[in-house]
Amino acid sequence: MGEIARTQDLAAPAAVSASENIAIISMIERAVRDPSVDIDKLERLMAMQERVAQRTAEMAFNAAMQAAQAEMPQVYRDAKNEQTRSRYARLESISAAIRPVITQHGFSLSYGTDTSPLKDHYRVTCVVAHAGGFSRTYFADIPTDANGMKGNQNKTATHAFGSTMSYGRRYLMLMVFDIALTNEDDDGQSAGGYGARRQMAPSNDVITDEQATQIRTLATEVGADIGRFLNYFRAESIPDIPAARYAEAVRLLEAKRGRQ
Repeated sequence: MGEIARTQDLAAPAAVSASENIAIISMIERAVRDPSVDIDKLERLMAMQERVAQRTAEMAFNAAMQAAQAEMPQVYRDAKNEQTRSRYARLESISAAIRPVITQHGFSLSYGTDTSPLKDHYRVTCVVAHAGGFSRTYFADIPTDANGMKGNQNKTATHAFGSTMSYGRRYLMLMVFDIALTNEDDDGQSAGGYGARRQMAPSNDVITDEQATQIRTLATEVGADIGRFLNYFRAESIPDIPAARYAEAVRLLEAKRGRQ
């Protein structure tokens, strides 16, 4: 009942804006038929209608995003990075797990690139479009993945670009839809079907939800570069920061605050 109530609360403002939109369209229709209405007034009415329609679409986007995030399954880390000796979820696994949810709620994703202001970084972009007509662009500046752990180049430029794009897409997908990763296999259930978020026992090797919230708040307050911050901890997202390095993460962010 709680989830239904929240969805209804979000839908109510959208319904009001839809009524406003209909009312303005009706005014425009009457104005077009009235020869005494000047062009300036008609243009102002049309501009008002466009703003109301945009606001309605944005509220529908936000309501659908909240509903989609509430239904996101946890994704199993099904691959291993031999260099860092850490596990991660492949792009294919994440996409397969969440695709039914984002499709049901009217979302589509389009990835691209842009110029990054950071040296030796690619900016990976993700346009999240909603069936209601509103879209939002997210981006992450990802270090070029051309070197190994010891700093020696181990990839061609083409290979490094492909690897960086793959990491950027995974990172953005996790960030946009607030997807949690787990080290516990659920026999493939997370990749099939959808519904309420699965309540799985948290892994002992990553920070708690409360700690993740604190780090996220600190990072926002000090204006931290989340991509570089996560790269330092070799984590896919803030909830994946190792529990043993929580104090270090807080210390680094507080140090950045002190330098400002």
